[in-house]
Amino acid sequence: MRIPKGSLLLLALWMLGFLPQASAKPDKIAQLQPVRQTPVQVVTTVNFITDLVQQVGGNRVRVRGLMGAGVDPHLYKASAGDVRRLQQAHLIFYAGLDLEGKMVELLERLPKAIAVTDAIPRERLIRPPGGFQGQYTYDPHVWFDVTLWQLTVDRVREALSRVDPAGSAYYRASAAAYRQRLTQLDAFIRQQIALVPPQQRVLITAHDAFAYLGRRYGLEVRGLQGISTVTEAGARDVQELAEFIVQRRIRAIFVESSVPRRPIEAVVAAVKARGWSVVIGGELFSDAAGNLGTPQGTYVGMMEHNIRTIVNGLLGRQL
Repeated sequence: MRIPKGSLLLLALWMLGFLPQASAKPDKIAQLQPVRQTPVQVVTTVNFITDLVQQVGGNRVRVRGLMGAGVDPHLYKASAGDVRRLQQAHLIFYAGLDLEGKMVELLERLPKAIAVTDAIPRERLIRPPGGFQGQYTYDPHVWFDVTLWQLTVDRVREALSRVDPAGSAYYRASAAAYRQRLTQLDAFIRQQIALVPPQQRVLITAHDAFAYLGRRYGLEVRGLQGISTVTEAGARDVQELAEFIVQRRIRAIFVESSVPRRPIEAVVAAVKARGWSVVIGGELFSDAAGNLGTPQGTYVGMMEHNIRTIVNGLLGRQL
């Protein structure tokens, strides 16, 4: 009998004494113990969470991200090296809401793994009637509403302060400064979207990752694939989306850095066959930020890039 890879990882961690026998539901932050050294050793999953922790933790933390630019967290599989990093970390931050699909069971059971989205009240999450496909109870792409992502800042601050009490004042000041930066980002996005006439505010992308962006900033959003990239778009999906584009006279649709562009190119071809022309307006960052060391490698830079790309594409401008 073959044992699934995910089960092997759980077994390995349990044998190392790193994993409890069963998951515990009480808030993990309250159970964290102070560490005896700094910088605090932190492991994160997606790279914009890496940036979030770095913004709050500064030089009191050393952050290692498991997933870099262009990595799809829905499909990511933990490696043996990842297991070692998780074991050695003082603290682990992940998105939660099942974003890290194949790692969810592992992360939920690790005592020092903190889901940043636990800071967001469940009534503010998107949960349409009937739910999403597969394991998704809520749409996990909360970072596209900056006011929701702002709530995760204090979740990180609280956890870092718990394991590093001497740095509490530092973390509090860093968190306050970053929350203010996010307030400015939210205002920037609203100002930019207002430049697009209401009838043109239609965002079409490779997968359905932008519902929070649409709800917060007034965009009609459609994805070729579902909420998870595990599901694949079929010919019927392509044709139905092409018909929608023709009927609405949409000028631009968008590819994503962590999703293959071929399905979107198929939509462009299907639209052309119907006598209408739609262009690929640019590449958006959805489930991962850009390369480390670039503006798009930070959460703020990723969001600013996305909004400029969307606005320019919908208005028919060249970047």
